[in-house]
Amino acid sequence: MKISKEKAEENRAALLQAASRLFRQKGIDGVGVAEISRAAGLTHGALYAHFPSKEALAAEALAWSLEQSNAKLLTGTFNGEPDLDKFLAGYLTVNDGEDYAEHCAMAAAASEIGRQDTAASAAFSEGYMVLVRAFERRIAAANPGADALRSAMGVVACMVGAVSIARATVKARPELSAQVLQGARGIIAAALKGAHG
Repeated sequence: MKISKEKAEENRAALLQAASRLFRQKGIDGVGVAEISRAAGLTHGALYAHFPSKEALAAEALAWSLEQSNAKLLTGTFNGEPDLDKFLAGYLTVNDGEDYAEHCAMAAAASEIGRQDTAASAAFSEGYMVLVRAFERRIAAANPGADALRSAMGVVACMVGAVSIARATVKARPELSAQVLQGARGIIAAALKGAHG
């Protein structure tokens, strides 16, 4: 039975959303197409009607997730605030038992993207550079003459790395996890000195 173009687009969006959530929660290699299809309310045949492979779905789901996350920063709607300090305060937070599906796709995927194909790496790279460019503009405006691109790359790498390490240590050593985030806040604050919202 042929479905309408609108329904096909709706199904594709449901697959992307389900894959995005499950990949952040369990990792790309920790989820199969059957589980993704079920979570989207579809069959795995429907998944393959939209994506030629799990790898293609992973790349598109990552790109979609990063686009959603970056839009919150770029449009100033992260927690309803356009303030960069508030964005960072919300981002640099880790709790034991947190649901990774509700947080940054970049931090969730950072360690496994290197084992994925070029399309996933390209999606990750693009998402990273969107964040870098946002921070670069703010650093350049606050610190004329500074190497804003280099500083912004460091800020975003520090953010993602700090969250990844804090998540990895929070169960066994919550105090260490907190120290990692505190250290990252200090490094980022120094890089952004004078940069506001």
